[in-house]
Amino acid sequence: MRELRRPPGGGPTGRFVRRGRLAEAVERLPRPRLTALGVGVLVVVLMLLLGALDALLLEGHRPSYGVCFVMVSAAGACWVRPAELYAAPVAAPLAFTAGLLFVSPGSGGFAGVMMGLFTGLSTEAAWVYGGTLLAGLIVLVRRGLDAARRRAERVESGAGFGALPAGATALGAQAPAGAPAGVGRAVRRGRPARRPQAG
Repeated sequence: MRELRRPPGGGPTGRFVRRGRLAEAVERLPRPRLTALGVGVLVVVLMLLLGALDALLLEGHRPSYGVCFVMVSAAGACWVRPAELYAAPVAAPLAFTAGLLFVSPGSGGFAGVMMGLFTGLSTEAAWVYGGTLLAGLIVLVRRGLDAARRRAERVESGAGFGALPAGATALGAQAPAGAPAGVGRAVRRGRPARRPQAG
């Protein structure tokens, strides 16, 4: 069920904003505050932990690891701050590769580890593309919503400053009731009114 609310500034236009349950649920979420470095560290550490748990409990079950990667990619795209949205889709494939150290360990030695990583990336490329594309889509939606919000704020602030009550002047002053016409013009122009000279 939707409800109608006034704009936050209580603008003079008296317009209402239609808000649904989804918008209210999004507003209750914590504000995104992670920097580019922060979101990169977060997703890499999470995928390392999830990869280790997958290897320990599920013996390297790759579909479950891929599902975890998609969720972590979406969380990183939601929590990065608006100024550094680009970092979420960049960090996603790096995090997937980091977790593969446990899911696809390969044989002994450096060459064996690299072979296991390349094999895991080639066989699970669909999960890599899916999580990265989901992060990119969330980033694009957030960027569009942020631009729309700033545009609405500019429109509301312009309406608040531009609208004046009936009979008010640009300086917020009105001519007293019963005053001569010259007094009203002088007040509107910001100059003191001249007193009429006695005949």
